[in-house]
Amino acid sequence: MSHVGVPWGTARKRRSLALLTTGVLTLPVLAGCTADDSGSATAAAAPQDVAATGRGSVAAGGTVHWAIDSAPATLNAFQADADGSTTRITGAVLPTLFPLDARGRPQLNPDYLESAKVIEREPRQVVRYKLNQKAVWSNGREIGAPDFVAQWRALSGRNSAYWTARNAGYDRIAKIERGADDLEVRVTFAKPYADWRSLFSPLYPKEVTGAPNNFNDGARTTLAATAGPFRLSGVDAKAGEVTLVREPRWWGKPAKLESLVFRAVAPKDRVQALTERKVEVADIDVGTANRVASAARGNGPNGQPLAHGPGAADDPAAAMRSWAMAYGSNETEAAAARAAREKARAAAEAYTAEQNALRSYAVRKSLEPAYTQLALNGGSGPLSDERVRRAVARALNRQELVDTVLKPLGLPAVPLGSHVALAGQPGYQDGSGALGGEDKEEARALLADAGWTREGAIKKPGNAKAGSEAEKKNDKDGKNGRSGNEGPRGVEGANGDDGRNGGHGDGLDIVGDDGKPGDTDGTTTGLRILAPAAAAHSAALLRQAGHLAGTGILKDATATIAAQDQRPGGAAGAYAPAGTAAPAPETGRGPLGKDGQPLNLRFVLPSGPGSEPLRAVGGKISAMLDSIGIGTSITRVSDDSYFQDHIAAGDYDLALYSWPATAYPATDNRPIYAKPVPAGDGSLVVEQNYTRVGTDHIDQLFDKAVSELDEGAARDLMNQADARIWAAAGSIPLYQRPQLVAADERLVNVGAFGFGTPHYQDIGFKRPQPAGPPAQRKQ
Repeated sequence: MSHVGVPWGTARKRRSLALLTTGVLTLPVLAGCTADDSGSATAAAAPQDVAATGRGSVAAGGTVHWAIDSAPATLNAFQADADGSTTRITGAVLPTLFPLDARGRPQLNPDYLESAKVIEREPRQVVRYKLNQKAVWSNGREIGAPDFVAQWRALSGRNSAYWTARNAGYDRIAKIERGADDLEVRVTFAKPYADWRSLFSPLYPKEVTGAPNNFNDGARTTLAATAGPFRLSGVDAKAGEVTLVREPRWWGKPAKLESLVFRAVAPKDRVQALTERKVEVADIDVGTANRVASAARGNGPNGQPLAHGPGAADDPAAAMRSWAMAYGSNETEAAAARAAREKARAAAEAYTAEQNALRSYAVRKSLEPAYTQLALNGGSGPLSDERVRRAVARALNRQELVDTVLKPLGLPAVPLGSHVALAGQPGYQDGSGALGGEDKEEARALLADAGWTREGAIKKPGNAKAGSEAEKKNDKDGKNGRSGNEGPRGVEGANGDDGRNGGHGDGLDIVGDDGKPGDTDGTTTGLRILAPAAAAHSAALLRQAGHLAGTGILKDATATIAAQDQRPGGAAGAYAPAGTAAPAPETGRGPLGKDGQPLNLRFVLPSGPGSEPLRAVGGKISAMLDSIGIGTSITRVSDDSYFQDHIAAGDYDLALYSWPATAYPATDNRPIYAKPVPAGDGSLVVEQNYTRVGTDHIDQLFDKAVSELDEGAARDLMNQADARIWAAAGSIPLYQRPQLVAADERLVNVGAFGFGTPHYQDIGFKRPQPAGPPAQRKQ
C-alpha cells in the first residue's frame, strides 16, 4: 500500500514523528542541502559530546552493546514502519553519500564518492556522481549505475508494486545512465531539484531494489549485500538483537570494534540494563541521567549514606519514630514497622549497589536534532479561528518553558525561532517576530475580537454575532462542541478555573453614588442600589454562579469568594457613603466564554515514563493560558495511543510532540505544513500536517524552494515560508530537545552526536595508557 495517507503522485518523503513519550529520540533519515557556512550568529547551538579521540588512541577489538527501543520491524529504510533502529543499523552497513557534520551540513563521503555536483542546469538539471573505484558490495560486486537505476525505479512512485513510504526527489528524475565509465553515474532531472544530495542515502544494492518482492519482503529481516564498515551478521527477533560484525571487504579505515550489537531495551528498563552491563551505550531520560551523575559523587563525607535514593530524605526524628514503633509495646504495630524497616533497608542496599555499578558510566549530553512544539489543532472548535490561535501563542512565555527543560541540564536555553532549521544549522533565522512574543494584553484583545469575553461565559445574548465564520458554520451544523463542561474522553483533570480566576461578576457590579439605598428617580432602568449586606450576599451568589459556569464544579468556590470580599472596597455592589469612589472596572483574570459556553481546550499529553518534563511544560502552558481566561482540560493518554488515536486522528485541541530536524526543509517539511485538501470521499487529506493549519502561499513557497538551485535564494524562500507558518499560529516551536546518553566511560567517539552522523568505524574502547611517569611513556 504505497503512499499511505498521501494522494497518488504527490507522495513525499515521510518523516518519523519523534514523540516525547520517552527519553529516546526516533532518529530521522537526515541529509542536507548545502555546505555553506552562513547562519544566525546568535543561534544557541550545543557541541557534540562523544569523547572525540583520534583513531591512534582507540584499541582494536571488543564488542559494544547499544540500547535501542525495539528490534527494527524492517531493514528497509524506505518502508512506512522503518524507525530509529532501522536508521542506526543501515547507517553502519550501507552507503550514506552525504553524511551530516556536527552543524547539520551534508559533506561528501569520500569512502563512496570522489565527487558529486551539478554539471548542467539548462535545459535540464544534471548531476554527475564519480564513485570511489574501491567501493564494492559485500558480495564483491562493484557499486555502480545499476544500483542507482534500481533504487530510482523502486522509489519513483511509478510502479505501485513497490511498497514505499516516500518518493520525494525520485519522482523528479527523468533518467539515470552510465557516464564515461562504470564509475560515473549521470542523473538527469525532469524538474529542478534543490535537495538532490538527499537522494540515494542509504543506497541499497540492486539485489534489494531490483524486484518488488525483494524490496517489500526480502529486506525486512536481512540484506542481500552491504557496503559499510560493518556487515549484518544476524537478526534475533525473539531476543530483540541485531548483530553487526566487522566487514572484511571494507576498503576504508577498518572498524575498531570487532562487533556491534543493537539490543532492544525499553526506556524504563535502562537503569537495570546499565547496572547489569547488558548495554554500554543507551539514550536515557533526565531521571536516569541524574542517577548516573550522582553515582559519580558516591557516598557522603566519611562514608556516610547516600544523600539520595530510598530513605535518604528521612531526618533523625523520622528515623527515631520508626525505631520506636518497631520496638514498641504494640506487637502488631511493631511487626509491621519492622517489616517496613527491613523493606526500606533492602531497597537502600539495592539502590546503593546500582549506584556503584553506574559509576562506570558517563553522561554525554547535547541537543538532539529535533524540536518540541505546541500544536494547535485548527481543524475545528475554537482554534479554527486564527485569532484564538494567535492569542494562545501570545500568552506563552517561551523562555520560561525552555528554562524548565534545558536550564537544569546546563544546555543552551534559548527558545527556538524557526520551523525549518535549528540553532547552528546553516540558514537558521528567528522568524517568531511574524507572530510576536508574549503579550497577554494583546492576547486578551484578540480573544475579545473573536467574541470570547467574561460576560459570554455567564450569559447567552440573543443577538451574539462575534466569532469566526468557521465557528458560525460549526454552530449551524451542530459541530462546534469540544468546549464547556463536556470534556474529552478519559479526562483525568481540568486546569481551567480552579479558583484563580475569581472576578467580581462581570456585568453585575452596581454601585451607588451619593444616594441612599432604594433611592431612584426612575430614569435608571435596571439599576439596583443594594444595602451592604444584601449587596455582599448577591455578589457572592453571582460570582459563585460565574465560577460554576467556568468549571462545572464548586472547587474552592467558597474560599475564593471569601478572599475576594477581603479586597479593598469590600464586595462589588455594596453601598458606599457619598464621595466614595466606585470600584474600577475589572480587567484581571477570569474565565472567558461565548454564548454561555466557556472557552476550554483539550490538552492531550502522554502518561508514560520519561515524559515527566513534557507534562511539566504542559502544566506551565495551562497556567499561562489560564491567566488570559482560557481553560484547559488535560487528558493523559498511554504512549501507544498518543499519536495514532489523538495526534494523527485530530482528537485534541493542544498537544506537545516533536519533529526531527532536517537539512532539507523544502522536501522534508513540505508535508508537515501543507494545506489540507479535501479528498474525493469527502475526508480531509492532511499528509503530516496534524494541526490542519496551512495556506496556499506557504505551499507555493515550499514548491519554489525545492526547485531553486541557488542555495541562498532557496534559504530566503524557506525563511519566508517560516514567517508565514509562525503567523498562521498552528505550530509554536518551543525548544530543541536535550540529548542524554549514558556511555561506558572507557568508550570513545560515541555519545550525544547532535546533528552529526556517527562514524561507526571510529567507535571503540580507549587504548590503556602505559604505566609510569609521562616522561617515560612512548610517544
